[in-house]
Amino acid sequence: MENYTVDEYALCTRFRSKRRKKRLVKEDFEKHLIQLRKLEVELWEKRKNLPLVPLKIPYQKGWQRNFKLRDDVARSAEAEFFRNLLEKINTWQFSPEKSFKRKKKRKSRHLYVEKIQTVKEFSEREWKSSKIELTEKEKAHFYKRERWCSNCKRYKIHYVFNESWRYVLRVSPYMITHTKMVDTDLESEIQLLENYIVDHNLRDKTNRLIHGSSRKWSYYEKENPKETSPIKNISLNILYQQYLDDNDINHGK
Repeated sequence: MENYTVDEYALCTRFRSKRRKKRLVKEDFEKHLIQLRKLEVELWEKRKNLPLVPLKIPYQKGWQRNFKLRDDVARSAEAEFFRNLLEKINTWQFSPEKSFKRKKKRKSRHLYVEKIQTVKEFSEREWKSSKIELTEKEKAHFYKRERWCSNCKRYKIHYVFNESWRYVLRVSPYMITHTKMVDTDLESEIQLLENYIVDHNLRDKTNRLIHGSSRKWSYYEKENPKETSPIKNISLNILYQQYLDDNDINHGK
């Protein structure tokens, strides 16, 4: 009978090697994380798809503002065309005050200025996209305009509606008439799963496995500048010299 090594014997007898066992354990753990993410997404979708339930007593929550056709335009022959266009470019704003004013600081004083609201404008990418809902006739009522973007530090092209006078702002109460249905059993399942993931510190591991990285807010990754020590990374000799300069100590010289 020939003498076999441990690895050769394990290979002949189809026993799992130590390295193979570790790899299988890791693969099972990764499959477990993937199943947890799938279950979590499924529960979120169920909560998202819960129907709305009408309230017994509707209540007002501030004010809303949107555009409507001007009265003379509504009586014109092109009223239907501009009404259909408004459905595609209308915008809404919400405010707790009916005046729709916001606080603005100017020369160390707080002033209240009215919020600016316009109909929807299209970026160059949206304008050239095949998903845009505007017809060629509707596009003829827009013009190209370059505007400075403070975030990108360059001029960007926008397509702006050239007959904004046809629409006027309308302020109306913002009424809450429906609320999202709450499923207690579903919320309990979501909370149990969330507690399990948090207690076992599985969130970052799952993100690295599925997305390739676990991104965190840079504020928590870097040191808070307000908590940085002023004498950090400064040698003792420099600190001592600064102490002498501040106190005008010349040691008898």
